[in-house]
Amino acid sequence: MGDLDHADILYLRRNHPAWRLLAAETAPLVIGFLHRAFIAPNARAIPETELETQLDDYLYALRDRADEDPYPRPAREYLAEWAGDERGWLRRYYPAGSDEPCYDLLPATEKAIHWVAELERGRQFVATESRLRSVFDLLRELIHGAETDPQARLQELERQRAEIDAEMERLRAGEVALMDPVRQRERFLQAEQTARGLLADFRQVEQNFRDLDRQVRERIAMWEGSRGELLEEIFGEQDAIADSDQGRSFRAFWDFLMSPVRQEELTELLERALHLETVQALDPDPRIGRIHYDWLEAGETTQRTVAQLSHQLRRYLDDQAWLENRRIMDLIREIEHHAVAVRDEPPREALIELDEASPRVELPMERPLFTPPFRPQIADQVVAADGSDVDASELFEQTYVDRDRLRRRIRRALQERRRVALGELLAEHPLEQGLAELVTYLAIATDEARAVVDETRTEAVTWTEPETGRQRCAHVPAVTFLRSSPSDPTAGAQ
Repeated sequence: MGDLDHADILYLRRNHPAWRLLAAETAPLVIGFLHRAFIAPNARAIPETELETQLDDYLYALRDRADEDPYPRPAREYLAEWAGDERGWLRRYYPAGSDEPCYDLLPATEKAIHWVAELERGRQFVATESRLRSVFDLLRELIHGAETDPQARLQELERQRAEIDAEMERLRAGEVALMDPVRQRERFLQAEQTARGLLADFRQVEQNFRDLDRQVRERIAMWEGSRGELLEEIFGEQDAIADSDQGRSFRAFWDFLMSPVRQEELTELLERALHLETVQALDPDPRIGRIHYDWLEAGETTQRTVAQLSHQLRRYLDDQAWLENRRIMDLIREIEHHAVAVRDEPPREALIELDEASPRVELPMERPLFTPPFRPQIADQVVAADGSDVDASELFEQTYVDRDRLRRRIRRALQERRRVALGELLAEHPLEQGLAELVTYLAIATDEARAVVDETRTEAVTWTEPETGRQRCAHVPAVTFLRSSPSDPTAGAQ
């Protein structure tokens, strides 16, 4: 780490949002409320009405405990100030297809909140031995992965095998070496700290992609060159971010997390770790047991931000195509007007010479190969219609699935839990209209922003046809519906 320059520190003090937050008079209010609203439940996009209601409850609790009103302004004014350019602690934006603005936490604000939380909790137990082992393991993995000599790699693998064989012999002899309680607590605290740090990394990666999206919008608005040059430059930057160290690390992390085997293994490891007596003595946060689901939700938000960048490029292409077509029509009308003007007195000399009316482009590979004609053989006898009336009632006996009714079922199920899988929902409300109703559930999951469709896993859905009584089964991707913004049981007055 290099020396910190005085000018750089002075610039950070004046302009960095995290520093402004720590130096603000209302810092206790901002940090306490934003931690409760965003960090604790891992919330990403909270509608303005809901966040304003939470802040009203939080202010009411503070005013009820204090002798005088420390924060006299209404909640809406506080939110507008925190999202303004002078503060830069919250991001206020309109989601796609919504008329109500939403708020999200910015990475700089999250860093300040985590720093204050670390000060408040203190570090009564410092895992020095665990960190030292992590340093050794990381260095060994680095050296072993960068070693080009096959003989050296074989020696390292033989050393590891010798250690494993020695431990297996001790177990066969009845010598079971258990990790002492101090080391168990060290390992758990280090794992908990790393797991929570990943959530902050997600918000930072999302902010980096959002900055790229803003740069693309600014460049499109100010661009005066050709469309091909602009797209080449934009795609070059997008590939540079995807191929950067951060982009590759995020892609590898996402692929690792989306593996069903890894998810089941992580779930089992977390459950077994939280049931250890030494870990229970630490009174761990129960939300750590579902931290991998928070990773999935945060990763989905990051993926949607990347999709917005592609949507912006597509809209630019559509706008440019419309402008070019309009320009062509304007040129054609201008030529027509000039032709009508000189119709009675045409010029004697030629105005313009064209070799041909249109260019001829002949590409050898565009010539189709010879295809023999297909001669169908009709074996059945064609019978002329006898003129009898056809019963048209079957055209009106179509299956209609009420999508609003299915949405209400999902909302009622999410009032009692944070997330609900499609299989759980169908167990409570079996399919009444068969495959059409199942397809409607999948369409709702595709349209909803708060739904995760995991195409790497499938689940079997069975139902009974009401007309025939036959059992039907369909294999569909695993669908999980999420609550739009998790409720906090501790919100409100304390």
